[in-house]
Amino acid sequence: MKAIVYARYGSPDVLQVKNVEQPTPGKNEVLIRVYAAEATKGDCELRSFNFPVKWFWLPLRLAWGISRPRKRILGGYFSGVVECVGEAVTRLKQGDEVFGVSKLLMGAYAEYICLPEKYPIVPKPDNMSFTEAAAVPLGGLNALHFLSKANIQAGEKVLVNGAGGSIGTFAVQIAKAMGAEVTVVDSGIKQAMLNNIGADHFIDYTKNNYVSSGQTWDVIFDMVAGSDLLKSIDALSSGGRYVTANPTFKKMISAGKIFKKTGKKVITAFAGELEEELLTLKSMIEKGEVRAAVDKVFPMEEAAEAHRRVETEQRIGIVVISMTGDKNE
Repeated sequence: MKAIVYARYGSPDVLQVKNVEQPTPGKNEVLIRVYAAEATKGDCELRSFNFPVKWFWLPLRLAWGISRPRKRILGGYFSGVVECVGEAVTRLKQGDEVFGVSKLLMGAYAEYICLPEKYPIVPKPDNMSFTEAAAVPLGGLNALHFLSKANIQAGEKVLVNGAGGSIGTFAVQIAKAMGAEVTVVDSGIKQAMLNNIGADHFIDYTKNNYVSSGQTWDVIFDMVAGSDLLKSIDALSSGGRYVTANPTFKKMISAGKIFKKTGKKVITAFAGELEEELLTLKSMIEKGEVRAAVDKVFPMEEAAEAHRRVETEQRIGIVVISMTGDKNE
């Protein structure tokens, strides 16, 4: 089978399409013909081994490979069709159209992937293409997890900082579905897309800083690792919640002190990426409450360009790699 592989850490040019051995499912595993996979910021960070959050660099390097990557095929979020199943598999069957998460096994940048049946792999929404479905699990699961932790109530004001990426675009829509009034922060090139998916107010961070605007919000959902925690706390209303999807070590250890001093919560709990959460997203999609804001679709042979698109932050939504070569599938 064909796969996008990398044998060393480095620039997007280390990604190459090569023929590799097709996996065979064990008795509790499923073999999936991958149709599409999201090109994520996390994939780019693993490829280059350059992370905005530095505290887990050493343990991850030891686990992932000190001098070169142990796992040569990236990709954690995908859509496709079940090709065959192991003898003990009962939840999925051959021919099922699915989308899901490969967790730390990765491997979705390939024509086939083999995963345990217990992983979050569920039926693809009926009203989505495979390309759109591949763009859901990362952003959708993280946004749903964090916004549920924030316990958003109808009528509350929510600010999403870094709203134009995978998690942010779903956070806008999920917050709106929860009844919130949503302000988004990103660059001006993303304003039209963010307005189109439901944002009520837009702040261009290249021109204005939300923490010095004099406004306050009940919830601030922050995707920007380097943002100023204390200034963000000041921009929260009484009893407000600050939620970060990229927690620095400082933000994690400051959470308790900030709550004790101000009564405002700092939420840093990582998403578990659970099957039931993915099913919740599927239901929301089929009800028309949430959709994937896909920016561009690249064929396997242009995986390096897909990574460049993600890294330069010029993407207007989510970048997807097609394993079939069909951008409209």
